[in-house]
Amino acid sequence: MTLTELRYIVALADKRHFGHAAASCYISQPTLSIAVKRLEEELGVTLFERSRAEITLTPIGERVVAQARQALAEAAAVKTIAQASQDELAGPLRLGAIYTIGPYLLPQLIPRVSEQAPRMPLLVEENYTAVLSEKLKRGEVDVIIIALPFNEPGIKTQAIYDEPFVTLLPASHPLALQDAISVEELGKETVLLLGEGHCFREQVLEACPLCAPKSDRQADLQKTLEGASLETIRMMVTSGVGVTVVPCTAAGAERYAERLLAIRRFKDASPGRTVALAWRSSFPRLKAIEVLRQAVAGTALGCVEKIPGN
Repeated sequence: MTLTELRYIVALADKRHFGHAAASCYISQPTLSIAVKRLEEELGVTLFERSRAEITLTPIGERVVAQARQALAEAAAVKTIAQASQDELAGPLRLGAIYTIGPYLLPQLIPRVSEQAPRMPLLVEENYTAVLSEKLKRGEVDVIIIALPFNEPGIKTQAIYDEPFVTLLPASHPLALQDAISVEELGKETVLLLGEGHCFREQVLEACPLCAPKSDRQADLQKTLEGASLETIRMMVTSGVGVTVVPCTAAGAERYAERLLAIRRFKDASPGRTVALAWRSSFPRLKAIEVLRQAVAGTALGCVEKIPGN
């Protein structure tokens, strides 16, 4: 058994197609097929069910591929450790951020990281929390920026700032005459939410259960927002379709004239979230983590409360 063979079965598990998996490994399809078959014979188990329509993992194949991913991540860490012994701030850092954080934090974060660590370019990916979590555990990204709580075995987290939520509504809306809005008042409105899979959607519904669609019309409207971004929802609010809740960094006060969009805080205790860095416990470039934390602390996110480092 070799690391190369483990890479092949991981690629086949991801692509579910021998030709596509072979192409991703820069080898021929026969070479991949022979290597996978040889590994199955060595292990004495069938890892993949093969058919004309698709390639699927067997139950034991699922377990073997999961272990293979871990082994490949640990092997990659060996090289990273050796490089880190020379300079932890040299070489790319693979950074992931969830969709509701990336567009608003990264434009300020990236230039500051570049100033502090000019030999550490950031390779950035935006995705859902669940996807980034898996990529982090598999070693496909080094650090992710997510919202707490985030409890995963073998993963460390460090809170970097607390962020309140605010309400966005058309400037002509009656509630715009108030300085702040209660959760009860918001629950009576047509609230536009992100689609399933966004942790921010769940955070909003936890703070305001009445914000869930209350009629067939609202449910149909919500279906049109599946896959939408906060930017799309904000434009729909501006056009008068409904109201929404966003993290304060996404409110975009500088993007719209007050005659189109109103931004209001919540009355009493404002709902919000804690944003954090997360990385594998075995990740050796701790100076890179500290550079990220310091860069976040230096950003001009005026509506958040920065959390000092430990």
